[in-house]
Amino acid sequence: MQMILYLSVALIAIAFLVLVIYISKTLTYLQETMTNVSKTLSGLEKQLEGVTSETTTLLQKTNALADDIQQKSESLNSVVDAVKDVGETVTKFNGTLQNITHTFDRQVEKNKEKISQIMQWSDILLEIKDKWKERKQAKKEISQDVQRVRSR
Repeated sequence: MQMILYLSVALIAIAFLVLVIYISKTLTYLQETMTNVSKTLSGLEKQLEGVTSETTTLLQKTNALADDIQQKSESLNSVVDAVKDVGETVTKFNGTLQNITHTFDRQVEKNKEKISQIMQWSDILLEIKDKWKERKQAKKEISQDVQRVRSR
């Protein structure tokens, strides 16, 4: 019976030894895995620092661009207001010209008869002027002819 007890203890010791060996191997693999994870995290940390610095630079450039766009937008607003004022002025001027044109048309229609008479009188005056010039020219020519005849 003692023998069985010694064999049982030996078997337990062997089983415990096998268990310790497997646990030791598992812990060794776990240590290697943790070392690889640590290296990977270290590399990721460096990459994250690079990305962070690039993101900071990009954010600064974006803010500068937003400020520039804001300034240009404000400048453009003043130009748009000026163009709007010019448009309103042109519209008012156009309305004034239309009023003047309508008034002129009404006055012409109202005074059509008088205008017609003025046109007739001006035609008569032009004819009289032309005839007066012709007579003056004819008198001048006669006078020159008379002087030529006298001087001969």
